Formats: sequence, structure tokens, C-alpha cells
Amino acid sequence: MGSGMTRSVADLTAAATALLLLLCFGVDGVVSDAFDHRYKTGDHVPLYVNKVGPFHNPSETYRYFDLPFCTPEHVTEKREALGEVLNGDRLVDAPYKLDFRIDHESEVLCKKRLTREEVSKFRSAVTKDYYFQMYYDDLPLWGFIGKVDKEGKDLGEYKYYLYKRFHFDVLYNNDRVIEIVVHTDPNMLLDVTGDRDVEAEFLYSVKWKETATPFEKRMEKYSQTSSLPHHLEIHWFSIINSCVTVLLLTGFLATILMRVLKNDFVKYTHDEESAEDQEESGWKYIHGDVFRFPKNKSLLAACLGSGTQLFTLTVFIFILALVGVFYPYNRGALFTALVIIYALTSGIAGYAATSFYCQLEGTNWVRNLLLTGCLFCGPLFLTFCFLNTVAIVYSATAALPFGTIVVIVLIWTLVTSPLLVLGGIAGKNSKAEFQAPCRTAKYPREIPPLPWYRQTIPQMIMAGFLPFSAIYIELYYIFASVWGHRIYTIYSILFIVFIILLIVTAFITVALTYFQLAAEDHEWWWRSFLCGGSTGLFVYGYCLYYYHARSDMSGSWFNGHEIMKRKGKFHNKT
Repeated sequence: MGSGMTRSVADLTAAATALLLLLCFGVDGVVSDAFDHRYKTGDHVPLYVNKVGPFHNPSETYRYFDLPFCTPEHVTEKREALGEVLNGDRLVDAPYKLDFRIDHESEVLCKKRLTREEVSKFRSAVTKDYYFQMYYDDLPLWGFIGKVDKEGKDLGEYKYYLYKRFHFDVLYNNDRVIEIVVHTDPNMLLDVTGDRDVEAEFLYSVKWKETATPFEKRMEKYSQTSSLPHHLEIHWFSIINSCVTVLLLTGFLATILMRVLKNDFVKYTHDEESAEDQEESGWKYIHGDVFRFPKNKSLLAACLGSGTQLFTLTVFIFILALVGVFYPYNRGALFTALVIIYALTSGIAGYAATSFYCQLEGTNWVRNLLLTGCLFCGPLFLTFCFLNTVAIVYSATAALPFGTIVVIVLIWTLVTSPLLVLGGIAGKNSKAEFQAPCRTAKYPREIPPLPWYRQTIPQMIMAGFLPFSAIYIELYYIFASVWGHRIYTIYSILFIVFIILLIVTAFITVALTYFQLAAEDHEWWWRSFLCGGSTGLFVYGYCLYYYHARSDMSGSWFNGHEIMKRKGKFHNKT
């Protein structure tokens, strides 16, 4: 009966997984020629406008037509995959006509009369250095919508201009588009300084040029900036710095293990009677309490399960990155992978949490499983609700449509939850037993008073600082990519830094746990967990520093997203 029910749940989960994979990746609403990127002279090449936003606040973006640009008669939205929507992409057909190998010179886009309100919108956007983003045959292009003339003027005398003409330079190789760049004409400007109605005529031109660059290398120019020699030197300096830290910690731990623990083990195993005559001290004094089960063991098991799942998720993401899935401007690929892999690895969280909980002689494994499922998703959901509400109020592209929210809820309901339950059942039935190497005393021994630097908070600070010092250089480039306009593609170096981070964290946690036991403090379970995850707190502190000192960003979006990511990092590190 039980096995039949398990098979039924497994079959249902497999079917739901296949369905939701289709929902996540979606189907592009592009004509067939765009799939293989081959065109004949005069063929329509898809051009989509995506979003606009202030250049110095990249997380704040809005729909392109939220500004009163020239709009086509029928605004057609591109059907997007789940990852594209989560990434804030809102692609719609552009009014520009850039047919394959057809040149245009001063083509009129539209003539319109801008009202005072529309002029005010454009002026406000120009003041904040608004840029636009488009995609032409899946190639990204950017440009500014206008400029501010500040030369030799006081603040009240600034002039605000809107660009009226855009020029597109397109490179092609045989029947494929290789590169596109958009330029603005500094001689054709529209003055939007005053609050008055203005007549505007918007133009564009297109020039096609042949190139020998093959189609397979057309994306390389977007990743070359992160591979420049001076950038690589900084990356390798970071790795060398991390390796030195690892070597020092390795030598430190090797000294402890070889010179201290070896002698202690010899004394314990030589003669039990002679050992009883000797006065015990340090960690030997509490050997009857060191394997006493921790307080709040259900919460600890849930944290362990969530951390195991997030660690597995990270490994899979690195594998996909190293094989080239996340090439520059592969819209939404990372977010799609995160959602799918997180859903499919929830069984790992259920198995790890329930198995460990049962080893600690826990009885209410169902409650532990529910806690595991909500421990990460619960705060994530609450933070998302706040951020999504803010995005809806400001009409930002970060606001998720109702259909996308339904898809995410279906994934959690039909894939994540059943796999979590199956993992929990497997963990409960694993029959794994916690086998302590020595007997646990009936009553816990009193912990002696400890100096301030051996308390939990100082230990967490010491445990988090060393791993953070090994990765902080690489963090700058990651933040500049996630919250800026820099492109990060050196995944191999990032993977090396990730391995070093794991090693340093493990070493420093083992060392601090030994010192805690040597001080006759046997409550090490939670201390080791908190010390292992304390690097995430340092990373969040660096996020705040980057936000205030290294960027011109503003708003609550940055801090909300960083809270979600650092919480995941805390679980992953433990």
C-alpha cells in the first residue's frame, strides 16, 4: 500500500515536472526565420524594445513605452519565458523597421505634438540619465534618450535635450546579423527644458556593412571586457591571496592535529586504568557531554536540510555556467535555471533534514519537514511580496504579472512540495543511527565562565572574517555585474574562489570548534553552524558598503534582494 502510494506520488511529480519545465522555458512568439538567425535581403528581422531606466540605478527599470515615444499602431508583446519575466524583461515590437540589408537615410519614425505632461516626463528622464535597451535578432543594444547641457551654467540654467534621430550601424556576414550599434545625432536635439507643448519629428537611419566575423563569435565582444589583462591580474591576485590563507590555515590545523590530538588519542587508548588515574583537562574533561543532542534540534535539522539543497543548487549552477549555458545576455537563463533546479532538489532538503532529525531521536518528523519547506521559502515569499508591491506601485518592470506568480505557485505546489515529502519519507526510512564514539553522561556538565572573546558573537566575527577576506575582491566584480552594467563571464575563476571559500570556512570552523571544546564548552552544535554561516553576514555588510560607497543606486530594491540572497548564502555556507 505504502509503496503503491509512493509510486503514484512519484509519477504525478514526474508529470508535473515535465509540464512545468515547458511552462518555465516557454515558447517564443517569433517568426521561424528568427530561430536559425538566417535571413534574405529584405526579410523582417525582429527588433524589440525592452525597458528604460536611470543609468546609475540599474535595478530601477520601466517599460519602454511608459515614456511617450513613438508607438506603433498595434503594440505586440513578445511571449517570454519564466526567466525573462523574473529578470524584468518586457519585450514589445519596436516601431523601427530594420529589414535585412536595407539601408535607410533619415527615415521619419513619427511626427507628434508633445503635451506639457509628456515634455515633463522626458525632462525628468533626461535629468536621471535614462537609457533604453533593445534587442535586434537577440543582440542587445543601448543608448541614452537625451542629454543635459551643464557647461558654464548654474543649476537653474541647465538645458535639457531629447535626441530626435538615431542611427543604426548593422554588420552582417552572408545571411546572418553579426553586430549592431546605435548612435545618436548630437545636431538633432529637441529642447524639453520648458513646460510647454512642442512639435517633434523623430527620425532614424540604418547602414548595413559586411564583416568577416563568424556568427559563432558574435557574442564574444560582450564578454571581452571581463577578460582584459588588467582585470585578469586582479582576479589572479585574489586567488593567490585566498590560496595563501588556505595554506596558513592548513598548517595551523595540521599543527594542532599532529602535536596535540595525536598524543591525546595515544593516552586514551594506551591503558584505561592508567588514564583514570590522570587528571583530565580541556576537551577530554567533557567527553561525556560532547555528543549530547543540541537544543532546538528540529530547527537545526531544517537548517541543515535547506543548506544541503542550496549547496546542491550552487553546484549545478556552476556546472551549467562552466559548460557555457549562461553566455552574456542569454535572457533569463540564470533565473530559469534557479527556479527549476531549486524545485527539483527539494527532495534533497527533505531527505537531509529528516534523516538528521531522526538520528537525533526526533519524533515529530512531519513538523520538521514542514519547517524545512518553509525555512527558506517563507522569508523569501514575504520579502518578495514587499518588493513586488513596491514595484507595482511604481509600475516597474520588476513587478511580476499575475500569470507568472501562478506558475511559481504551481511549481512550488506540484513539484517542490511532493519532492520534499518524498525526500522526507526516504530520510525517515533510511534507518540511519547516530553512533557516538563514547557514552553520553546522564546529566550535562556545567560550563565554566568563558572570557568575552569565546562567546558566540566574537567567535562568529572571527569565523566570518577569514573566508570573507578570501573572496571580497571577487565580490566587487560580481556586484558590479548584478547591480551595474559590467559583464561577468569568468566562471572558472569564480568556481576556484568558491572552492577556496568552502575550504577556508571548513578549516576555520573546525579550529574554532576545537578551541571551544578545549575551553570545556560542550554546546558546540549551534556554535559551529553559526560560525560556518557568519560569512554571509560579512557579505551583506559589504553589500551595504557597495551600495553607499561604490554605486549611485537608491531605493529599497537593492537591500530587499540582498537580504534574500544573503539568507540563501548563510544556509549554503553552513
